[in-house]
Amino acid sequence: MAAPHDICIRGAGIVGRSLALLLARERLRVALVAPPSHPDARADVRAYALSPAARALLQSLRCWPPEPAATPVLAMEVQADQHGAVHFSAAEQGVPALNWIVDVPTLERQLAEAVGYHSGIDTVVAPVPAPLTVVCEGRASATRAELGVDFDTTRYPQHALATRLDCERPHGQVARQWFTPEGDILAFLPLGGPQGRQVAVVWSVRSEAAPALAALDDAALAARLAALSGGALGALQVQGARAAWPLIKACRGGVFVLCTSLRAMKRIHELIEDKLSAYDPDRPLLMQGQATRSELLERHRAAGNAVLVASQSFWEGVDVRGDALQLVIIDKLPFAPPDDPVLSARIEHMKREGRNAFMDYQLPHAVISMKQGAGRLIRDELDHGVLMVCDPRLIDKHYGKTIWRSLPPMRRTRSEEVVVGFLESLGG
Repeated sequence: MAAPHDICIRGAGIVGRSLALLLARERLRVALVAPPSHPDARADVRAYALSPAARALLQSLRCWPPEPAATPVLAMEVQADQHGAVHFSAAEQGVPALNWIVDVPTLERQLAEAVGYHSGIDTVVAPVPAPLTVVCEGRASATRAELGVDFDTTRYPQHALATRLDCERPHGQVARQWFTPEGDILAFLPLGGPQGRQVAVVWSVRSEAAPALAALDDAALAARLAALSGGALGALQVQGARAAWPLIKACRGGVFVLCTSLRAMKRIHELIEDKLSAYDPDRPLLMQGQATRSELLERHRAAGNAVLVASQSFWEGVDVRGDALQLVIIDKLPFAPPDDPVLSARIEHMKREGRNAFMDYQLPHAVISMKQGAGRLIRDELDHGVLMVCDPRLIDKHYGKTIWRSLPPMRRTRSEEVVVGFLESLGG
């Protein structure tokens, strides 16, 4: 009796899922082994540099991410420790781009969705019989251990630190690299599309220096990276709500951290959890998905000083009054994700009508969402507190003024010291 599958692929990462889609396209029956994912899995900040050939392959599978998540690199600048430098560009090479810097979680999500929709691919939790088995499990291969395959490990005297930064200046679609006299290597990889001001950071440092550097707070880390990069992209800020920790620490009342994506929610929850475990282990930390919305709100109100990290479900229709909510943190301006197929279709329709989709649709909806999120803070005339927006576009972009002008009148400041002092004065 013939096996129900022609090929069994062990491993459902980017390589395994891409291979499954390629083989299924050839009308082969594929079993893809993907162990159940854990909803509390840690989000990552990885970015891949993909070649034109890899891009063409993923485009053929209709899995290439949209532009904000796949930034074409038009030039490469390398600075050596003895004032040497190398510069080369796509224009000099006669190609549209040297490579593309791709947000890994976005690419993984698109491949997973494509696999889920394909009728020729069965996703299974354990290997199944097939004439051919392909192993795509990577470093932590269960199959290798199962077969007793040994391997040798040669450890380099370096560790890699990774993060993402918001930059004062646009990256200009340039990948930058610096080599230090100590042997460290710092790379800034452009993210966020052609006009982006975000970079993925890969910092290869000596093993003995890695623990101290990893322990730096956000401000110190950003300052260190700005100095090493010679201020090439201006002032730097560690991306996301990690910068909000000093405010959370100073706030004696309750806190909402409102995120624009589930991925960001998990990452921010992880960062706050690490901080609380070191500085305030008894303070309640809640996250959307741990219980129903009503249960989480009841716990938050009852605690009086709880930190709740949540996504879309908590941007509206939530009422927490008094000191149980003194601080609302919003990680990003609430624009709909560019890879949303409904949004993409609406934008294309408006373009055909000769309309400006951003000004006529995306910005007004972001304004409404922002007002709803900010409205969680002040519920009656006796309420007081702080609204923190961790997105520099509120100030840097021309449309930022439209958004903050739509918010209730309140004092604005970019001084952490001023805000911390105000929160400490509130008590709780």
